[in-house]
Amino acid sequence: MIPERRHPDWIKVRAPASPEYARTRLVLSELKLHSVCQEACCPNIGECFSHRTATFMLMGDVCTRNCPYCAVAHGRVRPLDPEEPARIAEAALRLGLRHIVVTSVDRDDLPDGGAAHFAATATAIKERLPAARVEVLVPDFQGDPGSVDIVVRSPIDIYNHNVETVPSLYRTVRPGGNYARSLEVLRHAKAASRGLRRQILTKAGVMVGLGEERDELMRVMRDLSGVGCDIVTIGQYLRPSSEHLPVARYLPPDEFAEIRKDALAMGFSHVEAGPLVRSSYHAWEHVR
Repeated sequence: MIPERRHPDWIKVRAPASPEYARTRLVLSELKLHSVCQEACCPNIGECFSHRTATFMLMGDVCTRNCPYCAVAHGRVRPLDPEEPARIAEAALRLGLRHIVVTSVDRDDLPDGGAAHFAATATAIKERLPAARVEVLVPDFQGDPGSVDIVVRSPIDIYNHNVETVPSLYRTVRPGGNYARSLEVLRHAKAASRGLRRQILTKAGVMVGLGEERDELMRVMRDLSGVGCDIVTIGQYLRPSSEHLPVARYLPPDEFAEIRKDALAMGFSHVEAGPLVRSSYHAWEHVR
């Protein structure tokens, strides 16, 4: 077992204490919405909520999978709330958002994995905020191409699916997932989007510091480039609690800069890499 260690100085963030932070929390509370910022113990919650932005989490706060890196609760899930898409659109309107990120727990209990609920949410947002960009951070839908198609055909602008880690660590880090399946989801999303009259960008995220080797990470970057992925985010894994996987290594900022440079050379339109980077961190800046 790798011993726990204190975060280095470059990981530390300020405690949230602004009127905008309080207002964002209030909007989410009043509309009975979940955010991945809160449920996944994101270190950037103070900064993002202070900018009046949040990553909305669909379909409850309980996941059907139990990944040992993730702080989201695992257990018995509740039926879908048909009013949730409209409430998320209302929250986006109240917060004045122009780039809305929507994610979800894994819902392997649903025939489509929740794809139709994502589509309904994107539609509701565009009806209230037609000029806003909608980014969805979706699960793998157990590899079902039909579910991917449902989301791609909805009025989204960015299709995001995280591969999370390198293939050699999947059994430990993401036992409910499959690396090849995640790549295929991204490949299919890009291929399906080519038949539309509007452009959809594809995006993926990776955590580092779990024991991966640098060459393994670069192979993942090449794989993502190979399936047409446009945007990549790379951030430091942070242990949510002593019950989760330990951190194997904290990468310093200059190493993230090197990784970003190497990834950009592979042809991605944007690479966000840094100790506190998460999939939706500064997401509005990932699109030119």
